[in-house]
Amino acid sequence: MNEEQKQQYLEKYKRAKAEGYKFYPDIIYKDLLVSFAIFMLLVGLAIYVGVAAEPPADPSDSAYIPRPEWYFLFLFEMLKYFPGQLEWVGTVILPGVAVLALILLPFYDRSPFRYWKKRRLAVGVMSAIVVGMVALTVKAAVSTPPQEEANLATSLSESILVGGDLFSVNCVECHGAEGEGGEIKGVEGLEGVVLKPINSQDEMYTRTDDTLYAIIDYGQPALGMTPFGVGYGGELRRGDIQAIVNFMRYTWDDRAELPAEVAQANAMPTLAPDQVPSYVEYVEPIFKRNCVSCHRPGKKNNNYWMRAYEEVIDTGDSAPNVFKGDINSNMVRMLERQEIDAGGPMPPTKALKPELIDIIKRWIAAGMPNTAADAAALSAPVNTAIPKETSKTTPTP
Repeated sequence: MNEEQKQQYLEKYKRAKAEGYKFYPDIIYKDLLVSFAIFMLLVGLAIYVGVAAEPPADPSDSAYIPRPEWYFLFLFEMLKYFPGQLEWVGTVILPGVAVLALILLPFYDRSPFRYWKKRRLAVGVMSAIVVGMVALTVKAAVSTPPQEEANLATSLSESILVGGDLFSVNCVECHGAEGEGGEIKGVEGLEGVVLKPINSQDEMYTRTDDTLYAIIDYGQPALGMTPFGVGYGGELRRGDIQAIVNFMRYTWDDRAELPAEVAQANAMPTLAPDQVPSYVEYVEPIFKRNCVSCHRPGKKNNNYWMRAYEEVIDTGDSAPNVFKGDINSNMVRMLERQEIDAGGPMPPTKALKPELIDIIKRWIAAGMPNTAADAAALSAPVNTAIPKETSKTTPTP
């Protein structure tokens, strides 16, 4: 810049300073417009994009894929180039140099011009940093594998429902479908052990959520309860354990109000006198709550699994344990607390309520329809009376 340009610049600066801009309303108005535009952008992103439903970070879970928020992805990606003992270079040295370069920019680029083409050094440094951050962010987003699916609940109601399913699978065989406890039968190492109820006020009032979480996570090895948290060799992640705690608290603690939508979801649809129950609507919830905890792979159950419609019909060492139209088949006889070659009374510790057994018998007598549509097609009234003959009948080919 020569002397003439410098004088012109100073003169222009003096005129602009003399005229000035009012803080109110000029500057305030501009700031409000920009702030409102940013606010609307954030609202739009929250409504139409939202936050990815991922499980909480769990360092004890080897299946968990750590990934920071998007504005830190470039640092996350940089760690791949500076592994192990060199990670401090990528996390401290290089970002520190970049920040220092921006801080010192006004000192080593002293050009008085504001036009970007005449600020090549400043624009070049800033552009290099921004391009590097964007490139690393994009590469991190593309190269990071997707998070493994898990039981994710986005609300308290969903968490309680998920927790109920997890409790049915992991806890019912020892603690009972309603947390009523009692004598354990059929569980190796715990046969004959009598457990106290966990659904009582004594338990719910004296144990905080953190205490319940710790018991499930770490277990109580001295009492025979193995750990369920993945950090201690179990299968449940943090979100899973918290869902079970929520289920216990809102189901058995009379101080906590169960959300109406959860009560409605757990309520079994009313079955009319001549209505045919379907597996999906009526029978599956009964099996899920009372049977799946034992009747799944890895348990002592004569290889009879009850996680799905096909398993109920086809699996088991004494398969088939249930026949279409035969309410005197193995399943019904065991539900009626009979000792037969296929097994003893089921569930082992406590009989199902008569109305639940009646639903299962009506389902079998009607031909075991799978879906509600299948059941609706069967309109004939069902006779659920058990014949006097209690021996196992042979199905007609």
